[in-house]
Amino acid sequence: MPTVRRSVALLGATGSIGTQTLDVLRREPEMFELVALSGGEQLDELAAIVKEFGVRRVGVISDGHRHTLAALVGADVDVVVGDEGLSSLAASADIVVNAVLGFAGLPVTLSALKAGKRLALANKESLIAAAPLVARVRSTPGAMLLPVDSEHCAIHQCLASSPGEPGYPDVRRLLLTASGGPFRGWSRDQLRGATKADALNHPTWSMGAKITIDSSTLMNKGLEVLEASALFDINVERVEVVVHPQSIVHSMVEYVDGSVLAQLSRPDMRLPIAYCLGLPVRLDHGWGAIDFTQDLELTFEAPDPMAFPAIGLAYEASRLGGAAPAWLSAANEVAVAAFLADEINWCDIVDVVARVMDGYVADPLDSLQDLVANDATARARAHGILDQ
Repeated sequence: MPTVRRSVALLGATGSIGTQTLDVLRREPEMFELVALSGGEQLDELAAIVKEFGVRRVGVISDGHRHTLAALVGADVDVVVGDEGLSSLAASADIVVNAVLGFAGLPVTLSALKAGKRLALANKESLIAAAPLVARVRSTPGAMLLPVDSEHCAIHQCLASSPGEPGYPDVRRLLLTASGGPFRGWSRDQLRGATKADALNHPTWSMGAKITIDSSTLMNKGLEVLEASALFDINVERVEVVVHPQSIVHSMVEYVDGSVLAQLSRPDMRLPIAYCLGLPVRLDHGWGAIDFTQDLELTFEAPDPMAFPAIGLAYEASRLGGAAPAWLSAANEVAVAAFLADEINWCDIVDVVARVMDGYVADPLDSLQDLVANDATARARAHGILDQ
């Protein structure tokens, strides 16, 4: 066990991943010290975390939020604002948990890796949109990128037996499992009547609204294909999706000799969070433990590309390269927000993204300015389609 207590910055503390990270930290006060955090609109909840853990640095969205939070926590707490504030927090701890929602998490990802920190990444959008930029800073001495997503954390564990040569020549393919979401087995005609309540009713996971909707369209799995390719530096054509409704097998690695290694556990996000915080030590809590003396059904099937075309859009974005994955992620954020605001129907989500991608013109991604410009263009196109 580590003899030195490690400092943790938890950015996105009031969301689903953030609250579950706090559960892990509460169990291990002698191993980890929470020194910085950030949150969104839930300022009372944020203040409660500050007081519980004695945090001295906090990030918020705006100056208005800063004044409100300062009144709740007192003058001893340093409250910082915006992207610049988040970037400073990301360089302030030994371990950075990036649970910020969407593209807004990119400054955290880049700053943590540039500072040579361990980054526990739950923000897939920043990696997908900015894969070439993230790749440059991953080589910073001391920097370590660990995936919190249950699927990619599973692959990280399954690849432990691989020598880790560039491109993993001993690996035939990565198999990402998908629960199938609440609409598994629905036809395209049935999906036209899907409601918001239906889409938010995930059968196995308790997650935030945005990722739950992504799971219902299987866009989350398309984004995870791109994420796996970037994380493990493996061609996207060697990443496949298989539907596994029980969510017990979190992903698999097939080697060239036919062996398949899989990571199994009951659905509990505290397990991959604890793995990322504790590595190389496994924390002794038993989250997700399976009782193999009880009935255990494991079934697998191919996703339906006609009913769920989002996965195909992700592969096409990878083939287009450049800023195409950034367009995909940005357009999806806009479309999901519109659906949650009751502005469009469920089937419209992926249709809007597809129409945005139809207008993509090859554009290299050489700088953060390039990325910001492409993100803005994709969002504007998505909003234009919605306005129609």
